[in-house]
Amino acid sequence: MADPYMDYEPVITYIPGVNRGEPIGFEWGPTQMLLYPTSHDRKERAPGSSSRMPTIQAVFNDKDIYSPILSKLFNESHGIFMTLQNTEHECTTQKVELVSISRNYRSVIRAYLEELHRASGNVYSEDPSMSSQYDDQVSILSAMELIWNLCEILFIEAAQAGSLLSHLMDWIRLHICQVDAMADQIMVSENPVEHLYYWNVHANNQTITEFELKWRHWQEECERCLKEGTFASNGDLLLICRILAGDGDAVSEKMDLLSTWYHLMVSKLLYSHPTVKPTDLYQYAELCLDHFVTSGSQPEALDRILLAAFEFNIHQVLKDCSIILNNWWFVSHLTDLLDHCNLLQSHNLHFGSNLREFLILEYASGLFNHESLWQLAVDYFDHCPQFGRVYLELYIERIPLNTERKALKVLRICEKRQMKEQVRSICKIMAMKAMRNNRLGSALSWSVRAKDSFFATLISDRLLQDYSVKGSFSDFDLISNLGSSMLLSDRLTFLGKYCEFHKLYGEMQFAKAANLLLSLMTARIAPRSFWMTLLLDALPMMEQKEVIFSTEQTYALMQCLEDVTADDTGSEREMRAVGGEDEVATTQLGLLRLAFTRNLAKAIVHEGTHHGS
Repeated sequence: MADPYMDYEPVITYIPGVNRGEPIGFEWGPTQMLLYPTSHDRKERAPGSSSRMPTIQAVFNDKDIYSPILSKLFNESHGIFMTLQNTEHECTTQKVELVSISRNYRSVIRAYLEELHRASGNVYSEDPSMSSQYDDQVSILSAMELIWNLCEILFIEAAQAGSLLSHLMDWIRLHICQVDAMADQIMVSENPVEHLYYWNVHANNQTITEFELKWRHWQEECERCLKEGTFASNGDLLLICRILAGDGDAVSEKMDLLSTWYHLMVSKLLYSHPTVKPTDLYQYAELCLDHFVTSGSQPEALDRILLAAFEFNIHQVLKDCSIILNNWWFVSHLTDLLDHCNLLQSHNLHFGSNLREFLILEYASGLFNHESLWQLAVDYFDHCPQFGRVYLELYIERIPLNTERKALKVLRICEKRQMKEQVRSICKIMAMKAMRNNRLGSALSWSVRAKDSFFATLISDRLLQDYSVKGSFSDFDLISNLGSSMLLSDRLTFLGKYCEFHKLYGEMQFAKAANLLLSLMTARIAPRSFWMTLLLDALPMMEQKEVIFSTEQTYALMQCLEDVTADDTGSEREMRAVGGEDEVATTQLGLLRLAFTRNLAKAIVHEGTHHGS
């Protein structure tokens, strides 16, 4: 027979657009599932026909990450998580530090619990459905805080007999405000003693500090008073005396003031067994839970989790929280903290990862669906030593690179972690996007960053083609400052050197510009299709008063011109003739030959004069 404390009924999720009982198809994703109506027998309908338009629904396993308020909770708790990981490298992590971190987590839960309360009230009149969603989140966060606080007392702080009940009293007071509310009403009344709640408050608001000092004396005095019938004439005083004497039945008589079974348990322990040992809590918890569970019914999920905690069954607490709670935030952070307390060594999984890492990986995987929280997930993956790197490599490739700013963020993450394959992939994707949008400078920058010589050559050709049409470079500064990156490919080297030539020419450094121009052709770096452009670039320098090209250099230019004309095939000449370009090419050749002849004569005279002197 199945254990009723272990089994949970599956939660039914209704999918819009999918009728109940209708067959559905599905596709699994990393953190979501796509569902759509389908039919087992596709032959029933003719191809292309359908009784209705099918819809596709995306079902996420962690929808809370899209809540604006809970997103802030995830952001703030990330800082606490990182603080805890940094303490891992110290020689010892003191219990006081771990308790402090646990309280920091609880304070964050409490802060956003109050914010959800306010948000629910603010939108109630305008949007009741949104208010209802906030109320659901309030209920879940309240349960989280209740469970976390109890785990902090039992597991992290590990309170022992004597101080244990004091901690449990604080736990009850923090989460059950009924007595405090009664006390506030009594204090503001004109005659507190006559107030309806006066005796109820006195029966419940005895502090543990006062009680520990006087308990033994109270026990003796109360038992004596009961035997002598001292309070027999006053039913309220008699009830208080019975409670102080540790009469469990007397406490049970006031169960209408106790909203939960664990409130009843702590109340009974306070007056009957204030020095209870941690190992004895479970038997008291079971008895008190039986008082609240009606015959034939089963305890609620929260009750089962608290009962497992009182049994010191950490693994069952985490398992049940994973099933019941609607996100992985709680179990992943609590498990991480318990692991730092060295309480989970015996709970290793059989498929390669320990419980802590498994839960953190699940939580971080959900964060990667969010447009901004994905950056937090990176740090969580970093602190999963076994599979974190693999998960990060897989998920980083699924991030939509909508903008260059986001791409740069992802790139920095990959470069910091030396993820070379992912760096190349991101750069190639961004280079392709930039090229499709005709942003050639950006495309070149990304291809250089990816160290992709093929793509760099392709973009360099596009830039040279644009130059041939426009007569200028749109990204001159970028190309001029490539530095050693221009060595990635021969075409990119030529592009960088050609821009350097233009820079020298613009600075009137004609001699250096002439040497560079000639070397681009003689070293065969420049594509042959671009030689005519380079030869035409030499013309303005030949018109200068001083001799820029020497005799030897002029002969080299003339040889290059002959090579260009010799490579000009008949088919190319026919194409130019059809396009009307043949006449232009003939004119250019004539100008070049004339300029080279004149420059040769000028260089011979200049060199002869210089040699003669």
